[in-house]
Amino acid sequence: MGTMRDAFFDKLYTLARKDPDVVLVDADMGAPSLDKFRRDCPAQFVNVGIAEQTAISVAAGLAFEGKKAFAYAIAPFITLRCYEQIKVNMGSMKIPVTAVGVGAGFSYDDSGPTHHTTEDIAIMRALPNITIMNLTDNMMAEKCAEIACKSKTPMYVRLDREPLPDIYDKKETFEDGVSQLETGNDICIVATGNMVHKALEVAKILKKEMLNVSVVDLYRLKPVNKKLLLKYLSQSERVVTLEEHLIDGGIGSIVAEVFVDNSVTIPMKRIAIPDKYCYTYGGREAIRRTIDLDTDSVVKTILNFADKKKMK
Repeated sequence: MGTMRDAFFDKLYTLARKDPDVVLVDADMGAPSLDKFRRDCPAQFVNVGIAEQTAISVAAGLAFEGKKAFAYAIAPFITLRCYEQIKVNMGSMKIPVTAVGVGAGFSYDDSGPTHHTTEDIAIMRALPNITIMNLTDNMMAEKCAEIACKSKTPMYVRLDREPLPDIYDKKETFEDGVSQLETGNDICIVATGNMVHKALEVAKILKKEMLNVSVVDLYRLKPVNKKLLLKYLSQSERVVTLEEHLIDGGIGSIVAEVFVDNSVTIPMKRIAIPDKYCYTYGGREAIRRTIDLDTDSVVKTILNFADKKKMK
């Protein structure tokens, strides 16, 4: 399995070879998929060094002049470190830059809270005019590169660092922003990004406990396709949101807001990172175990929420 990063930039490279207006501004990040971009499209590749704020500003200038500009760095740095630049140059001016961040959630598990990307959804969705895509697999990453090239508005693309199996096929257009991967009328698990894979694993276990489980992938976090999301969620008696993001401001908050705004009273449980920083080391799953985001803990939490017998 490859990574979302390489799938995204391999596709962007193919598009750039055909379109000289596609430009990539890199904050001193390396990858095989970037090496060929740098080698074969030198006039379309700018390395600003370890200066993410500059990357956003340079990309905004290029986009303002008609280029299809992408700014790339580690996810916490291309968002939190650049928040004012994104607000002013992308959001308020509606300049169609695509900020691409790698390392969603605990992807950089060995680097501690400075490199964990656990607040970005909350802060980025607070900004008007910015589309947020949280990617699930390589098929989505490839298509998202095309979507971003055609976008007339600013975008934030959130990539996981971990190689993950493909869920979707090449026929999927990813225009809806949300998709239903499994159907069931007892519990609907709404997940995003890497946790969609966890949700599918959990759903298989819960079905052995006689629970009919639906799994919904919410991959476009702004603007949310509220109508389709509500259609999927209304098919189940209870809803669980699952994410590797802080509990405040993530997809749990998104779904709760959609419910409140539409007077929906389906019982709901949010499963996310507690309101604290994680200093645990030992790998991503070790971190998840300490905050009850591992498979066994998620299964137990949902069983309790569903008033079913706990796992032994």
